[in-house]
Amino acid sequence: MGIVNHPNWLMFAREPASHNELPRVATFINIRLSSLRFSFCKDIINHRDILLLSFFNNGDIFYVMNVYSDSSHSTIKYLKDIDFQLRNLIIMTGDFNIHDSLWDPSYNFHSSISDDLFAIADSFNLFLSFPMDQVPTRYSDNTNDSNSVLDLMFLRCDSEEINLHIIHPEWQLTSDHAPLMIIIPIADEHINICKHTIIKDSVEEVEFVNEVIALFSKVDASSISNVYDLDEVVSSWADIVSCS
Repeated sequence: MGIVNHPNWLMFAREPASHNELPRVATFINIRLSSLRFSFCKDIINHRDILLLSFFNNGDIFYVMNVYSDSSHSTIKYLKDIDFQLRNLIIMTGDFNIHDSLWDPSYNFHSSISDDLFAIADSFNLFLSFPMDQVPTRYSDNTNDSNSVLDLMFLRCDSEEINLHIIHPEWQLTSDHAPLMIIIPIADEHINICKHTIIKDSVEEVEFVNEVIALFSKVDASSISNVYDLDEVVSSWADIVSCS
């Protein structure tokens, strides 16, 4: 059907390479947070079912990750096999499609794929968040199937304020999954949002322009034969520039 757009929200989703590669994750950011300069970091992780966003705050860069892992656990296997470091990932959340007694009291068994998921979370310095109320996140419309917990949230280990989440089964609309919500407290008067800006005619502006020119000078235009090829090249290099 396509992804919903709304003027009050910034929508991030991966551009599909083909009909078989339609994205299964999307992230919406309220425009009131646009000063944090959220960017889709496809240059770091380029996967159909992983959406990594960066944003700036107080002069530093942070990341949030939205994940969907299918019944074959392909996304978890991908994250396990790739070798990269990601500093300041504060939230990893999504539908992980794993039944496990560790987070679902109605399930009596432990899955070995959960060990891989915990190893991935540990590499990002994240821990498994337990909700305030232990309720299912996926509700079956088949009376023969039980409700289950498939949607999880992993949070930054050293955070004293961002440490638990809430499940809202009453907020279900057309989905069979209940929304997960985390409350991030408002910063005090001593902490200000830092807009990552460059002063006009400054040394920083000259360096930035030179860096952009150097990046685009490396663009290979030899494969461009139509407008679709051009869009693909422009899109890929725009992602690189925005996350550099």
